[in-house]
Amino acid sequence: MSNRDADDNDLSPELLLRAYTIGVFPMAESRSAHTISWIDPRSRGILPLDGVHIPRSLKKKLRQQKFSIRCNSAFADVVEECARRTRGRNETWINDQIERAVNELHNMGFAFSIESWDADGLAGGLYGIALGGVFFGESMFSRRTDASKVALMHLIARLRIGRFKMLDTQFITDHLTRFGAIEIPARDFQQKLDAALAGHGHLAQFIDDETVMEELERMFEESSRSPILPA
Repeated sequence: MSNRDADDNDLSPELLLRAYTIGVFPMAESRSAHTISWIDPRSRGILPLDGVHIPRSLKKKLRQQKFSIRCNSAFADVVEECARRTRGRNETWINDQIERAVNELHNMGFAFSIESWDADGLAGGLYGIALGGVFFGESMFSRRTDASKVALMHLIARLRIGRFKMLDTQFITDHLTRFGAIEIPARDFQQKLDAALAGHGHLAQFIDDETVMEELERMFEESSRSPILPA
């Protein structure tokens, strides 16, 4: 992994967009850090949109529709929650400058949040950047069990509906691997990225539940043909 420290003032929305197109992204050492590093991993995580693995228990929860799913209704709140230190996460890579830059990208129409809501309010969600046919997943959080997982599945359904070609996860974790994320060399990633950026994905802010559920059912069927995962 290579990186270069950068002063906070370097992080403009325009620079951030250019960085994503060449396969690099910013991270801070901590929530309170005053500098960022540009990260260029030797291997990159992606979650193939046509190869999503969905555990049985999550399929059940998605069909029950226990959460109300919204897009961009509380973008700044989602980013703030993703940047928050929690009991299980003592530190975060999202500092004030990254938070400000992605909020500006949201105002410019490039950054999106998918949110899970329940009767008590915002239960979980995720955010990322959309360019061409690529969605660059940034971070997610949960206040309630499975809220971020449900948001992720709804994101993938919307990306498929909107004809996106690629979901970048930056790195892979055991959590993401369970859903089908894979790691590929940086050179292969850049080739896929260049091809996908030429696409014209559209992430609709408003989409009817029936359309999304139909796409989720297609994902369930595809997943059922994959190796069986724990419930």
